[in-house]
Amino acid sequence: MARPAARPAKPSRPARGPDPLGTATRRAALRLLDAVLRRGEPLESALALATRALPGGPDRGLAHAIAAETLRRLPDLDALIDSATRQRLPDDAKARFVLRVALVQALALGTPPHAAIATVLPLVDGGPKRLVHGVFGTLMRGGATLSEVPSLLPAVAERWRAYWGEEAVAAAARAIAAPPPLDLTLRDPGTTADWVERLGGTSLAPGHVRLPAGAGAVSELPGYAEGAWWVQDLAASIPARLLATGAAPGARALDLCAAPGGKTLQLAAAGYAVTAVDVSESRAARLRDNRDRIGLAYDIALADVLDWSPGAPAQAVLVDAPCSATGIFRRHPDVLHRAGDATIAEMAELQTRILDRAADWVAPGGTLVYATCSLEPAEGEAQLTRFLAARGDFALAPPTQAELPQGVAPTSEGWVRTLPGTVEAVGGCDGFFVARLTRL
Repeated sequence: MARPAARPAKPSRPARGPDPLGTATRRAALRLLDAVLRRGEPLESALALATRALPGGPDRGLAHAIAAETLRRLPDLDALIDSATRQRLPDDAKARFVLRVALVQALALGTPPHAAIATVLPLVDGGPKRLVHGVFGTLMRGGATLSEVPSLLPAVAERWRAYWGEEAVAAAARAIAAPPPLDLTLRDPGTTADWVERLGGTSLAPGHVRLPAGAGAVSELPGYAEGAWWVQDLAASIPARLLATGAAPGARALDLCAAPGGKTLQLAAAGYAVTAVDVSESRAARLRDNRDRIGLAYDIALADVLDWSPGAPAQAVLVDAPCSATGIFRRHPDVLHRAGDATIAEMAELQTRILDRAADWVAPGGTLVYATCSLEPAEGEAQLTRFLAARGDFALAPPTQAELPQGVAPTSEGWVRTLPGTVEAVGGCDGFFVARLTRL
């Protein structure tokens, strides 16, 4: 029986050469974007795993910068990509992700176009390389640019326009365009003028120093090693400011959901005997690190506030509740891609449970401060309105102008709301809701 003829051998595929220098960093940036946009993870939480293969800090920093800038400018990047393709690429297509990374480097981060495309093409090896190369080349030859002020995600713009108006939406777009300034809170507010001069900054409140973005590595700034200050956005300092006024030395204070600990440090510096409560071991570690560096004393309870009990009422209770965190979008643009209606509703329900439980820990005549770093009324104004309707033993204690930073004023209702555009002329601040109440 005749043997079947042997099939001709397939020509061997030529070995692919080494990836261009810098490709590993772009691969890490792609992993970060995938973690945020497809899996809904916070950018900072995904950083360690996504960059584990990179050799050093500068490479990790660049991967983070590429991902963060992509998230800041995603609607505009996608509009460019869609303008150069016959059929719209799916939102989760690898080619779209890779094009975003290439374009943001070339158009926003100053990377030469040839380097921007060369370092991302290996990321689609075995995929639509010609498509990626062609779309990128078409856009570069056509003089593609990104506007100085990015477009907000349409769903976010629509939501905030309904709540806060067109000017707040425009201010938010301006705010996300560039990294914000660096705010420091001083351990001793009485030294504000000295530290402003020493650091070359400005001040908007006692105990506050503002430095421009890019002021340098935080750990190398004067005063860091001796614990003279800690990093804290100006708006984030307001909740504890409303408790620091008239604090009785040694009075008991509870700081719930406390990490990373800026507000805990403010309360301790004001003279309170503070117990800081947080459910996360890693976040509680930051509370310990800050305590060691700053040199202020406070107790730390690693616990869920929905299960924990303080044992006795406190004169001051601060609830900086877990929230959608949409107010911190300037530093963390990923929050706008992760916090939709379902997340906001889920966080509001959790805040209700925490606030109702914490209210019972306030001693008669004591003070409760409720705050969220959110621009969503469901996590601020609506939450407080519900609480006051249910708890006749609490009343609003509106702040005075003297208790607040320059450019921040109490609302006519008696609480504090910072928005995109608040103190914009001097660098802006995060979006916060803060209310102070007294237990009757």
